Amino acid sequence: MNRRLRRRVVVTGIGAVTPLAVGVEESWRKLCQGKSGITRITRFDPSGLNVQIAAEIKDFHPEDFLDKKKVRRTDPFIHYALVAAHMAMDDAKLTINGSSASRVGVVLGSCAGGMATYGKNLCALCNEGAEKVSPFFIPGFIANMATGEISMAFGARGPSKCVVTACATGNNSIGDAFRHIQYDEADAMIAGGSDAYILPIAIAGFDKMRALSRRNDEPEKASRPFDKDRDGFIIGEGAGVIILEEMESALRRGAKIYAELIGYFSNIDSFHITEPDWENQARCLKLALNDAGISPDDVDYINAHGTSTRLNDISETKAIKAAFGEHSKKIPISSNKSMIGHLLGGAGAVEAIFTVLTIRDGIIPPTLNCDTPDTECDLDYVPNIARRADVNIALSNSFGFGGINTALVFKEFEE
Repeated sequence: MNRRLRRRVVVTGIGAVTPLAVGVEESWRKLCQGKSGITRITRFDPSGLNVQIAAEIKDFHPEDFLDKKKVRRTDPFIHYALVAAHMAMDDAKLTINGSSASRVGVVLGSCAGGMATYGKNLCALCNEGAEKVSPFFIPGFIANMATGEISMAFGARGPSKCVVTACATGNNSIGDAFRHIQYDEADAMIAGGSDAYILPIAIAGFDKMRALSRRNDEPEKASRPFDKDRDGFIIGEGAGVIILEEMESALRRGAKIYAELIGYFSNIDSFHITEPDWENQARCLKLALNDAGISPDDVDYINAHGTSTRLNDISETKAIKAAFGEHSKKIPISSNKSMIGHLLGGAGAVEAIFTVLTIRDGIIPPTLNCDTPDTECDLDYVPNIARRADVNIALSNSFGFGGINTALVFKEFEE
């Protein structure tokens, strides 16, 4: 579709539940202060695992936000998604009624849905028999039920889907929602991602892949993207939800506008299930810029995927160099995962929110624990201390297992 014929899309609401705080502004404040949400696991006894640290959500009581019956019948990943969606809708002050319902949709993803619900019911089946499996097992487990619960909570009846693209899920969800509005299939979209993966089976599985840090004695120093001494990522949990609206519609109702979403692209490597292909990642970044109608030199900040794994950080660095050329040396780059861990399906959505706030406040959050230079990661990663900067255009990257690459381009809003 001709870029001139596409409708403009703006961000009017944000909501998040993160390892730093239940809520966007407190999470953002701690992120900019360089606070870490990574600690020793408290939800269960991790002593039998090689990895005993994670980025857990603290002081979250779903009953404070949701009906108690709903809480009992749904999985934590749905709790996080619903709470973040309520925050975002309240922030946007968006009302859905009978006439607008078909023009508001929901795109929300998860890596695997209700893992806790699945584990609980599998144990019940194995230990006590089929009669002990809950009638709410399936609706509590399948990944699209967060989308369904959000649509029912607000009455949204427009375009809807559940995106499952591993660690790129949040970005793909926002990007797909963006397209629905651009192409006049919806006027507003509720978009994001959510996951609740801090479980023994998930930690053991990622550890078997040698993907996780085993720095158990120093949890706050374990996630160190782009640092020479990095040894793996940290599993986190949480959700991020963004309200996207068609610009004219948002302006007519007097909505607060955080930023404009101007570009998106996603591709797949066709290379390896876990090892990235930096050349195809670079192609993804270039095509996101092309979709936005901007040049590499226009970008003021990159919110990196930055997992703290050796191969991924090197690959992302190479991709940025290839996509941005000489300008790559001038762009501040930081990884939120150094403080919140890897939220898996929720990562891209929460990081997109932080990217929007970087534009709003002119503050680039730091990359924590980026202490020892790596000769193969030699760009400006904003080490350890937040930085003031005028950020007009920012890129948010997400890359996932299976070779999924995504990039979103946000811009300071101008009518």
